[in-house]
Amino acid sequence: MSEKQMSKEQQRQLVLASTSPFRRELLAKLAISFDTADPSVDETALEDENPEELVTRLAHAKAKAVSADFEDALIIGSDQVAVIDGEILGKPGNHERAMQQLKAAAGRLVTFYTGLCLLDTATGRSEALCEPFSVHFRQLSESQINHYLVKEEPYNCAGSFKSEGLGIALFRKLEGDDPNTLIGLPLIRLVELLEKSGIEVL
Repeated sequence: MSEKQMSKEQQRQLVLASTSPFRRELLAKLAISFDTADPSVDETALEDENPEELVTRLAHAKAKAVSADFEDALIIGSDQVAVIDGEILGKPGNHERAMQQLKAAAGRLVTFYTGLCLLDTATGRSEALCEPFSVHFRQLSESQINHYLVKEEPYNCAGSFKSEGLGIALFRKLEGDDPNTLIGLPLIRLVELLEKSGIEVL
């Protein structure tokens, strides 16, 4: 690709189909300009849909939901769930549910599945994938869990923690290709998708 062609591609609008401040902060790490849009999508799982299928479908659905508003743009959609023993843990929403989630996770393995989609509104082409990330929790007392929740109030976070903050103290071990995935946006995979679409982040 020539420099002139590259310049033209780089001028394309990039849109994050999310209102999550965490995903906005993550995408800002790439130092490329982008806009945000609020997708209105029903996140209810379909019958017999596994976590990987759910987040991949929802990532695409979120990108598709805002695509009509942008004629020539690359839309980024993402969705995440936490899973323990096959059960999906949603966002707790309040202190009591967060206590329940972290008590269940203490001393156990929790796997996070993050769906990512890049949709080209000019061609209608899209690519979606699921990126896993595993968290081994420390043994935690009820008082430790309560102290953490009061301190950080992660009630809008899947799994009831913020790994980029004090939540790191809850863990014994992390396993995955990209720590950004745990926060909500797999940047390594996103860079690969953007490059396929002509946007060279570096």
